[in-house]
Amino acid sequence: MKFSLLLLISLGIISCGVLRPVKDAAAYHLLDPLVPARTLSSATPAIAIQRPALPGYLDRQQWVTRSGGQLMMSSVELWGEPLDMGISRVTASNLSHLTGSMNIQPVENFTTLDYTSLLEIRITRFEPDEAKQLILEGTWKLQPVNSTAARSHYFSLKIPLTNPSASARMAGMNTALEMLARQISHEFPN
Repeated sequence: MKFSLLLLISLGIISCGVLRPVKDAAAYHLLDPLVPARTLSSATPAIAIQRPALPGYLDRQQWVTRSGGQLMMSSVELWGEPLDMGISRVTASNLSHLTGSMNIQPVENFTTLDYTSLLEIRITRFEPDEAKQLILEGTWKLQPVNSTAARSHYFSLKIPLTNPSASARMAGMNTALEMLARQISHEFPN
């Protein structure tokens, strides 16, 4: 009995030294709208922002970097929300602040068909390249709910990155989404 108790105490002391909590080194990031906030007082335009279609390699929690035809996934730099949700949330906010409309929201926020158009975005690239540029490429279309198919618009935005840091990359991604929102807003009917 004494031996069992002594063994149990010894194992307890040893496990306290060996089994320590592991520090999580991961950094979780969220996209942010850059268009300055203003009072939203207009009911129009009423646009639902569909979650963008992403290539499979971007549809993951890890950050992706492209270099020499290879994709590298980071185990430390992670998204704090699904990337497609973040893009639709930030695009809706940027467009709302550009237009003053309180009815530009991610499609999930609408409870009924209270919107007149659906913004569809297809992203083919949204990561830095080896030339230290953040690239956002794809197509978008503003599809009226009660109309024939709208035409697609191609976009290719390149944002120079000052350095390879996470903060520079986030700033570049937020800038690219702001520029895309400004392009899209120019096509809104008056």
